[in-house]
Amino acid sequence: MNQSSKKILIIIPAYNEEGNIVKTIDELVSLQLPLTILVVNDGSKDQTALEAKKTGVQVLSLPFNLGIGGAVQTGFKYAYQHHFDVAVQVDGDCQHDVHFLKKLMDPVLQGEVDMTIGSRFIPPFTGYQSSFIRRIGINFFAGLISWLTDSKVTDPTSGFRVFNRKLIKVFADYYPSDFPEPEAIVIARRYHAKIREVPVEMRERIFGNSSIRYLKTLYYMIKVTFAILLDKIKTTKVHQDVI
Repeated sequence: MNQSSKKILIIIPAYNEEGNIVKTIDELVSLQLPLTILVVNDGSKDQTALEAKKTGVQVLSLPFNLGIGGAVQTGFKYAYQHHFDVAVQVDGDCQHDVHFLKKLMDPVLQGEVDMTIGSRFIPPFTGYQSSFIRRIGINFFAGLISWLTDSKVTDPTSGFRVFNRKLIKVFADYYPSDFPEPEAIVIARRYHAKIREVPVEMRERIFGNSSIRYLKTLYYMIKVTFAILLDKIKTTKVHQDVI
């Protein structure tokens, strides 16, 4: 298939992002790329869905809050059912600078890799890099995942990602629920996916609050660590049983 004819879906999971969602969409539209934009309104209690609909993009509203994993998987299911070739995950809080989108998509569109991750920790890394506490968690998961998968990862919690059709199918069937980004890398590697990080810049949130704050950071680290290790154990056992 010609690169220019590939169908590309932008998946924007959004929970209580009425102050950010229009700017996020407007920045994507301003790129003037052949994209379909889908906002997955994750049971927001504010006017996120209404604000998104005003822009004319497609909006799917979940009946209640499933969390980031459920919202993103909804996007993957939509992408698979509507025969999209590439899916792009972009957060609805406007922290992802979408001017890096083309650089992030190109390796996937050209068939060089199955998945790209926008990393704020690859030079020149001049943008916002999150709080000190969250960077501790990011560095911990970077080391753990790099060790378990033999793939160098610097920004495993980044939600700025691109996936090809192979991984769209994988994640439409199963996607981790809570705090899914690090575990999703391990799952992708289980399917022998080629993954590449691309340097990007990110910005500090202007409106609203992150869903991962203070004590949740510790919970996040413990829960995701167990999930990653359990996934690795299951994969190793299946491999041994096959042998």
